Amino acid sequence: MSAPASSPPPPVVRVQAGTTAGAAVRAAGLPSNGPSAVVVVRADGVLRDLAWSPDADVDVEPVAADTEDGRSVIRHSAAHVLAQAVQQLRPEAKLGIGPPITDGFYYDFDVDKPFTPEDLTALEAVMKKIIKAGQRFSRRRFDSIDDARKELADEPYKLELIDLKGAAPEDAVEVDASGELTIYDNVHAHTGETIWSDFCRGPHLPTTKYIPAVKLTRTAAAYWRGSEKNPQLQRIYGTA
Repeated sequence: MSAPASSPPPPVVRVQAGTTAGAAVRAAGLPSNGPSAVVVVRADGVLRDLAWSPDADVDVEPVAADTEDGRSVIRHSAAHVLAQAVQQLRPEAKLGIGPPITDGFYYDFDVDKPFTPEDLTALEAVMKKIIKAGQRFSRRRFDSIDDARKELADEPYKLELIDLKGAAPEDAVEVDASGELTIYDNVHAHTGETIWSDFCRGPHLPTTKYIPAVKLTRTAAAYWRGSEKNPQLQRIYGTA
């Protein structure tokens, strides 16, 4: 009997120093829209934004939207859009964490009153406007912990994650294993103005337009960092 056919190896794209992964992906003629659109790349085992520019030439693996990793990036980007919508409608809301999960995403918020079904409908409408606007996800690295604490002074839960660094919750998406601190700005597609920002390690989609249809499904109470000794936050679940 002949051996079963093996799966073809993943494609490899060469990214030259000083250029971006996105430019290399486009030069290779890979899809930029639809279910097979490349949304991030994997370099040395690490997922990177398409805006990432290496210091030396490197081979990367394109990651499509319809893969497990691609779907996780889409869902986490959708969680950022949810948080932006919440703070647009409830400016007093404090941000917890917003990871992707198996069938969607969630984000935790410290708010004065629980979210209602009517709130979810209103938030979903704001999210759709943000997605349609095509805001860019732009990564920015903090030069120091002090700089991060200064910018995030009004976000007590993010400050706690900064202090925890490598000991952050298992589902936290803010701090990577190296302890590097980064923030993602949601940037206006035409003016370049920063509309909203969130402390996060990434990676993210190039723009919000890569997010497919979103649906906010339910709310629940959740203790911060999973401990009943901590404040109880309001969690919103969604799918993308």
